[in-house]
Amino acid sequence: MASSTIGKLSREEFRRQKDLDAARKAGTAPAALDEEGKPINPHIPQYISQAPWYLDTGAPSLSHQRRKEIDVKTIDNWYDRGVKAGPAAKKYRKGACENCGALTHKRPDCLERPRRRGAKFTNEDIQADEIIQEVPTGFDAKRDRWNGYDPAEYKTVYDEYAAIDAARQKRREDEIDNQTTTDLAAVRKVAKAGKTDGKDGDADFGSSDEEDADEDKYADAADAVGQKLDAKTRITVRNLRIREDTAKYLINLDPESAYYDPKTRSMRDAPIKNVPPEEATFAGDNFLRSSGEAPDMQQLQLFAWQSAARGNDVHLNANPTQGELLHQEFKQKKTELLDTSKISILAKYGGAKYLQTAPKELLQGQTEDYVEYSRTGQLIKGREKAKAKSKYPEDVYINNHTNVWGSWYDPSTSTWGYACCHSTVHVSYCSGQAGIEAAQASSAQNLLASTTGSQAEPARPLLETASAQEPSGRLEQNFGKKRMGEGDVRLDEERLARALKEEKKRKAGEEDDDRLGKKRKNAGGSHDVTEEELEVYRMSRRMAEDPMANYVDEET
Repeated sequence: MASSTIGKLSREEFRRQKDLDAARKAGTAPAALDEEGKPINPHIPQYISQAPWYLDTGAPSLSHQRRKEIDVKTIDNWYDRGVKAGPAAKKYRKGACENCGALTHKRPDCLERPRRRGAKFTNEDIQADEIIQEVPTGFDAKRDRWNGYDPAEYKTVYDEYAAIDAARQKRREDEIDNQTTTDLAAVRKVAKAGKTDGKDGDADFGSSDEEDADEDKYADAADAVGQKLDAKTRITVRNLRIREDTAKYLINLDPESAYYDPKTRSMRDAPIKNVPPEEATFAGDNFLRSSGEAPDMQQLQLFAWQSAARGNDVHLNANPTQGELLHQEFKQKKTELLDTSKISILAKYGGAKYLQTAPKELLQGQTEDYVEYSRTGQLIKGREKAKAKSKYPEDVYINNHTNVWGSWYDPSTSTWGYACCHSTVHVSYCSGQAGIEAAQASSAQNLLASTTGSQAEPARPLLETASAQEPSGRLEQNFGKKRMGEGDVRLDEERLARALKEEKKRKAGEEDDDRLGKKRKNAGGSHDVTEEELEVYRMSRRMAEDPMANYVDEET
């Protein structure tokens, strides 16, 4: 029901109103209209549609539920202070100010200099009328004491004080320059007299920073806040954080770093994880809690709590001496009980011999074994370190072989085989050097057949076939000692530098692909590997078999 009636309804009128509301809700009667002619939903509850007594108009309405439009007034709106409205009048006008002749105010509100005879009688120097503006002000603007103030007006005050300071400084410099004596006390006296001289009329404008130097001799007798002064040694001990110290929460601004509790000003964890606690500026409150006598104090407090929970009258703060003595007695009895239990277990089950181990200095100490390796990782002097073996059978040779299967790779056929006979047939019988010569002859014959397109010639040793096709320099490079990094190797400096740049570009490209989750496609093609590229490969590859590769000196 969206209507509101004034006065008390009779029983008949109340029944009719109920029937009308029921008909409106059923849709058989038209809905009520408000003052704007809009229909009112009959299903709106009465506590919403019925207006309060101080807003009741006696007609159906929902205006008390609608939000009224409010003119928002800001504190930036202000009138133009001191703006005149055009040229001034020539004669005095009736009702104008008797002092200046303006129509916008009366004589008590005039801001002009009071004249001996006003403009009403002299009819001269009549001022122009001011512009009067009605500025609507809100709640904040009415209570803003600086509303309408122009900050540029303060520039005159600033310039005045700056001019006074400049004149005072120039006067002091002139007096010091005119002083003939070299006594420092006299010069200070002249400078101080220039500051406190009352003739220049600037003593009321305050003193400069140089006056604070004369007060340094009284600083020792002052009780500074946050300091402890020892009268005998004249040493002050600071016990509060000074302004130069970096606060805990400013060491690492990452919100995911250590949590800082502003109420207790504590940061338990270290703000920077990768820095050792000994080198960090602040390693966390937990680092301080675990140093010195703090762990012993924690154990003593824990012992007092556990004793009190068992019914003993132990309180660390009430009687610390009793708690310390009981804790020492408890630790002594615990040690004796552990020793008794250990002796009884060893007497019953045995095994005392396994508890006798070598000292830690001998187990993890240095030895006098000298081992020397070549640049390729081969052992030159000394005894090679024993290799760790797995649970699977290793170095098991069958069928007269001296090497395991997979120890040799044939690049011509892309197959694996035995290094002792160059056989590519698994579980075959070793033929020794004869098998190697046969394999070389077969590969040379296949190579010749693929290049000439004719029938293969009778098998010849590979070195003889290769020597007929390639120069001696290429043979020395492929089959000589230089191939394995042994002997004298001559490298071209320009080619070596070019190969180093190419290797760095290749590794940088692979790292970018790994970071972006891409897979690098094989560009295809091949070329002969030069000695410079092989040297760059040896320099850049990581030698996992080097015994000093993973060495870390833990003592330094």
